[in-house]
Parts: sequence; C-alpha cells; structure tokens
Amino acid sequence: MKPLARSSQKQTKKLERSLITIEDPKSPISEQYRTIRTNVQFSFVDAPMRSLMVTSAGTGEGKSTTAANLAVAFAQQGKKVLLIDADLRKPTVHYTFQLNNYMGLTNVLTGSAPLLPTCQETNVENLSVLTSGPIPPNPAELLSSKMMEQCIEQLYESFDLLVFDTPPVLAVTDAQILAHQCDGTVLVIESGRTEIEAAVKAKELLEAANAKLLGVVLNKRKYRQGQYYYYQYK
Repeated sequence: MKPLARSSQKQTKKLERSLITIEDPKSPISEQYRTIRTNVQFSFVDAPMRSLMVTSAGTGEGKSTTAANLAVAFAQQGKKVLLIDADLRKPTVHYTFQLNNYMGLTNVLTGSAPLLPTCQETNVENLSVLTSGPIPPNPAELLSSKMMEQCIEQLYESFDLLVFDTPPVLAVTDAQILAHQCDGTVLVIESGRTEIEAAVKAKELLEAANAKLLGVVLNKRKYRQGQYYYYQYK
C-alpha cells in the first residue's frame, strides 16, 4: 500500500458531517486536506486527473467526510468539481450539504431524469453535487451499467473533476465496480479501529479491480499533544 431524502430535523442533525474545510479553512485539519489534495495531484504528472474515488475498508471509518472535504478543497483551488454520491445503499452526501434527494444518480441511471439538470449547486463556489436519488434494489447493476459509463463521459465535458463517494470495499462490490472507471482511488482507514487484515484485504480487492490506488488516508490518528489530527495521508 503506497504511502502517500427527506428526513426529520433530528435525523438530519445526526447524519450531518463536518465540512471543516468550509467552517475553519485555516485549521490544521483543513491543511491536511490540502496536503492530501497536493499529494493526489502529484500522482498525475503526465495527464490530468479527471475522477477520484473515495472508499474505505469498513463502515464508519470516515470516507464520506473525507470525500466531501476533499471535493471542497479541490473546488477552493478553482477546479469545477462534482461530488457524486455513489453510495446507493446508505447515501449521506445530501445531508452533509443540506440538499434534497428526491432526484439523483439512480434517476439518471434509470432514464427518469436528465443528467446535468439533476446536479445541484452548493454554497461552495465551483462545487456541485449529484445526490444518490432513491435507494434502488440493484445498486451494483446500476453502477456497472453502460449508462453509468456514458454519464461519466458526459460529466467530463462539464466538470474538471468528479469525486465519487462509494460504499466500503469489504461490505459490497460497488466500489470495485467503479474503481476501474476512475483515474484514482483513495482508501480511508481509521486509526485504532480498522484491522490490518481488513485494510490489506481492501487493498487487494481494489487492485484486483484494476484500481489505481493512490494512497491511504489515516483517519483519527491521535496527535502527540493529546489532540486528534483527523486526516493524514500515507
């Protein structure tokens, strides 16, 4: 592994994730996101990176928070970014950005909604979001469809970078399906929680899917001063 919907107010508050790159852009954690952004860009010297997939080994390890903050970091750099919620099983991006999820990726993939008009602008300059849409009974089939490939190609014409938030690798096959369609993949693991065997297995599954694994984000690593340096690129 190389270093490097509608909801009640109570539910929404519970599922919201911190966008520290917006709330406190000068914080050490925001700086770590910019460091990750730089390291990702350095992985693409000969050709521009057009798509980045963010996943994790297991659930609750910080992949959605990482995907959202990285999307913001790239947008703050001036790139036109689209964050796509490709976690069609437990989507959360719409909570993070407080957007409606009546129409989204699943509607586009089933031909019931047009692609670009379904993308929603956020209050972050240069950043748009394509939410998941209604949870389908066949997420893997939708993500592996010809329509998905066509959507990605069409989005390349309108955005500089696509950032995909996908389900955990060890839980379902969705991330593996998308991995070979993206230019690069970042794996998120949580310090003190993700077992080494799980991280290694996730790496092997991604590589078997021909993913270009750029590196690992080590989340919630305890800092020496007793604070938490939440995101560190390895």
